Amino acid sequence: MGFHDNGREIARMKEAQLEAGDLEPVRLNLLAQEDEVRQQQQEEQRQQRGDNVVRLHDLAAQASARAGEYYERIDPHVQVARAQASRVLAPVAKVLAPAQKAIAPAAAAVAPLVGILAPLASMFRPSFLPKQNAGHRKLRKTAYLDGIRGFAALMVYCLHNQLWAHAFYDGSPALENTFGYNGKYYLAAFPFIRTFFSGGHFSVSCFLVLSGYVLSVKPLQLMRQGEYVLLGDNISASLFKRWLRLYLPIIAVTFMVMCVPHFFGIHTSFEPQKTWRDEVWKWYCDCKNMFFIFDTGNRVINDYHPHIWTIPVEFKGSILVYTTCMAISRMTRDGRLWCLAGLWYYMMYIVDGSYFAMFIGGMTICDLEMRAAEGTLPRWMKALEPYKTKIYYTLFTVAILLGGIPSHSIDVNLLKTSPGWYYLAYFKPQAVFDFRWFYLFWAACFLVASVPHIPWAKRFFETRFCQHLGRISFMLYLMHGPVLWILGDRLYCAVGWTIPGHHILLMPWWVGRFPLPKWGPKGLELSFVLVQVILLPLTMWVAEIMTIVVDDSAIKFTAWLYTRFLPEKPSLKATTTQSEEKTAS
Repeated sequence: MGFHDNGREIARMKEAQLEAGDLEPVRLNLLAQEDEVRQQQQEEQRQQRGDNVVRLHDLAAQASARAGEYYERIDPHVQVARAQASRVLAPVAKVLAPAQKAIAPAAAAVAPLVGILAPLASMFRPSFLPKQNAGHRKLRKTAYLDGIRGFAALMVYCLHNQLWAHAFYDGSPALENTFGYNGKYYLAAFPFIRTFFSGGHFSVSCFLVLSGYVLSVKPLQLMRQGEYVLLGDNISASLFKRWLRLYLPIIAVTFMVMCVPHFFGIHTSFEPQKTWRDEVWKWYCDCKNMFFIFDTGNRVINDYHPHIWTIPVEFKGSILVYTTCMAISRMTRDGRLWCLAGLWYYMMYIVDGSYFAMFIGGMTICDLEMRAAEGTLPRWMKALEPYKTKIYYTLFTVAILLGGIPSHSIDVNLLKTSPGWYYLAYFKPQAVFDFRWFYLFWAACFLVASVPHIPWAKRFFETRFCQHLGRISFMLYLMHGPVLWILGDRLYCAVGWTIPGHHILLMPWWVGRFPLPKWGPKGLELSFVLVQVILLPLTMWVAEIMTIVVDDSAIKFTAWLYTRFLPEKPSLKATTTQSEEKTAS
């Protein structure tokens, strides 16, 4: 009798006994029948498992037998091949035997040195190349932000090299102006394409928006969890570490640049002092003036590294982010959003604070991303959900267009006379002095907001190459200038990009040393591209080494120093003893 037949029999017995009004026999019979059915079912399962085991055993036996037959067939051929190889290699072994005996002592002597140099060799291997036996990369949820930051650093490198070779050579601002300006039409100035040639200003705005986003992630998470004590701990630690994390690498880089003319006799980007001692004093004065962000004067430019003008802005913006987080920590979700919107409006439309509006813009994007994940977006944003794909693609397109704003001059009349920008010029707020940063604010915010919602763009910024650029981005930003001044300037001079009042006086040996033709479109001339074949890999290699030696060390040192100044946590035993004493008293 099968399982279903037993079930029907139980049902018939139950109906018959219910009609007779006797319930107790019904219950007992049901229990007995259920036990019988359960035992039959278990027995069938055991039989099925046993059959499966037998089948697997048979299959294993068949496979073993086939493997044995195959081995028996190929074994004679293997033996013949071994014998032939031995006959061929025997004379070679006799010839090499003396050499092996001679090399053995040298190999033993070199072995300790190899053990020392092997770890150092990994330093010179680009981290974006996959390691042997490396598994699948695990990316953080916000890994695309690292990719954006790294690619932006590469665009800063491109801008400075283009200007060094072109603007300084022929005085032409074409690459920083729009397509068709003054009747000149260059592919490198075409919308979208121009980002890869002159997108350095766009990159700086992306740096500031990304900083606002990244610095506020943890504080905003703790606000949502109501962990206000941990929020205070997080912000205090971040504030302590931020100055050291930003400025320690700058101290190292500028000190090395300062020493180059005096120790190696190589001209860089500054006019050296008469003695190294005088140079150290001037370097000290430049650094101390730049590192103090609450000065009452104008923006300070460091003569040893003009590119680091953004670092004081980064530190000021970091303080703004942390203080804003504390100020809005107890507010409701909507209250936080209104305050952030009010802050960026104030900094962009009422005062000339476009740099700091970018930090607040990054905070706002971060807050909205978290609210989207929670499903607590404002109602008007939820209403746009069906159109989000079109909206994000539109934002991305507008970001690239605005990121290509003419940047040769800060005079708004340049914008009005640039093809395609006349009407956009009237959107500039009165409070903004340098019009570029108003449009770049929107460009950077739109880019950072749209990339995570455009699959192909997010995948691009999550590639190994972009993630590698993100890891070395700070050192790429700091080191591309020194490499350009020390080596790039001489390479450009050697292939024909000669500045008469500069190269002929300071480095006459390099002038026209390896002349190459300037064939190709502007910005991609043969002589320029061939210099990049040497300069770009070298710059990235130097940036990688400096990341390991300087940047990583600075991060570890700041973390160690902060923990060094924290009070020791009481042990569990001491805490228990203190509690017992309080209870006893």
